Amino acid sequence: MTRQLSLRDIAFDLGTGSTELGVGVGRFLGTLERPPVLLGLGEPTHGVEAFPQLRNQLLAYLVEQQGYRAIALESDCLAAVVVDDYVRTGAGDLDEVLATGFSHGFGAAPANRELVTWLREHNAGRDPRDQVRFYGFDAPLEMAAAPSPRAALLGAHEYLREHLPAGRVPHDRDTLDALLGADADWSNPAAMYDAADSIGDTDNARALRLAADDIVARFEAHAPGLRQASSDNDFERALMLARAAHGLLRYHAEMAKPGPERFSLLTGLRDATMAENLLAIARVQAHHGPCLVFAQNAHLRRTESAMRFGGMDVHWWSAGALTAPVLDSGYAFIALDCDRWVDNPAVQRQPHDFQAVLGDATASRALFPARPLAAALAGQVVSARVSDDQRYAPFDPAGLDGADAIVLLESI
Repeated sequence: MTRQLSLRDIAFDLGTGSTELGVGVGRFLGTLERPPVLLGLGEPTHGVEAFPQLRNQLLAYLVEQQGYRAIALESDCLAAVVVDDYVRTGAGDLDEVLATGFSHGFGAAPANRELVTWLREHNAGRDPRDQVRFYGFDAPLEMAAAPSPRAALLGAHEYLREHLPAGRVPHDRDTLDALLGADADWSNPAAMYDAADSIGDTDNARALRLAADDIVARFEAHAPGLRQASSDNDFERALMLARAAHGLLRYHAEMAKPGPERFSLLTGLRDATMAENLLAIARVQAHHGPCLVFAQNAHLRRTESAMRFGGMDVHWWSAGALTAPVLDSGYAFIALDCDRWVDNPAVQRQPHDFQAVLGDATASRALFPARPLAAALAGQVVSARVSDDQRYAPFDPAGLDGADAIVLLESI
């Protein structure tokens, strides 16, 4: 009779130091069908330094031992250009870069300051082809509002004006400017909760959506010539502006529609934009080296995501679920979670919850491959953890098929 493996049998011990972390994750990566182009690393909540600190340690190993040449964070894709320029060329002041190059207030996190500093030090003096790039892959959104598409739309349009014959540039800048109107009308925070306060379904907004579609189409149809006329980097950044403008206008249009599915549809659109950005990053990095992607677990899993928001159950397909079928084995996802939250009494630990069961098999931190983990848990009574902290979304064992591995921290 074959003995069922225990959790300790299948775990990759990650110890407490960066070397042990790298060795353990490296052993796991060696079990995959092929090295991923995008390696997702998720966290169960934002604002807990232990998770991005582990991310920083892992990135250093991946860069030095696995040839990784990029990191992408759940942060505004447009703002992140400021950070990328800084870490590759030293342009700008570190404090200003942190203040303007991140969304959601993430620039204030000590681990992100350490990340940007490490990237700049690593890249200094290196050939540009060997530097580590920084990307944001989130839409240019905040939870409380969606901004005007002005900067993205006009920026993409200006790039086409500079590099295409006038007869091939769609629309007139002054006309676009007039259709955009006042930025404050777009960014009205009341529109997030009341569709009637959104201008996303006005005649002007509908005209702008068609214009944005035309602009994206020009990028697609003239890509080789545009790359030759500027550079690959300038083309990719301008195309990102066009995608962002198109995505923002779709988002504003959805904000203008009332109904019980409104928040699910909005969240799904946000992750669809994330997926577009991730696929663009994968396309670029295929010529340079893989990318580590860091975000909340719900954005990176391969299965449908869910959360409670505004008193409603919200369901959507995550960026990971949209990206994985395109990249196949070129996408891998490691979820992060923790057992004992020492300074957070709102997290309730029960002996048979998923995190406690893994924590009992973990000395400090360990990686559990998802398939062997599911087999080892078969027949055991393991429940989803309950948390009274609405910011923390414990990993649910029912979602193991949406991840390749779980890294469990015993306590923080």
